[in-house]
Amino acid sequence: MNSPISAQTALARLRDGNRRFVTHQTNTNVQLNHHQRLEQLAGQMPFAVILGCSDARVPAEIIFDQGLGDLFVIRVAGNIVAPSQVGSVEFAVSRYHTRLVVVLGHSQCGAVSATIEALLDGEDSESRNIASIVDRVKPAVAGFLDTDLQYDRLALHRAAVRANVRASVDHLRHGSAMIESFIAEHGLQVIGAEYALETGVVNFFDAFIADRD
Repeated sequence: MNSPISAQTALARLRDGNRRFVTHQTNTNVQLNHHQRLEQLAGQMPFAVILGCSDARVPAEIIFDQGLGDLFVIRVAGNIVAPSQVGSVEFAVSRYHTRLVVVLGHSQCGAVSATIEALLDGEDSESRNIASIVDRVKPAVAGFLDTDLQYDRLALHRAAVRANVRASVDHLRHGSAMIESFIAEHGLQVIGAEYALETGVVNFFDAFIADRD
């Protein structure tokens, strides 16, 4: 097995891929290459884990211009972190030696909107399963309700999206003994990012825990 690439190198690949996506220079051959598909039969070694939202407008492989086998993608409404998501990240970093985990939120997130509506308007979902998603987003939003943001839904939504990403990042960094160990001993980095539907740009806004190769 090849040595895993560093978190810094993985982040550079994601930045470069998103730049290609935004500037309409995507490498469609990478995504459709028949030989690359056959090569995956020997196994996978994704260079980054993306924990993103299930929103149909935010497909990670496309917005980062990556092909088969490049990314280990976990998608769930609201990019929340529950035990199954933690386990999926643990699986990727322990089995495939992936050294970068990105929690990817996005503008106009429906799960965040539903949470704001539940908190400000009392519009709770009739589905307890949907409510369980909203309940995981609520702590990230509730702190803004005592500020002036409660009077500006657009600004509140923008702040809530980032707060929700940071809450998921914090959960991954400190909610798993295995992930904590990989951060401390193997150079794993868990960072947050936001995808702008309006521009296609991914903004990485969490600094690395430490500079290490």
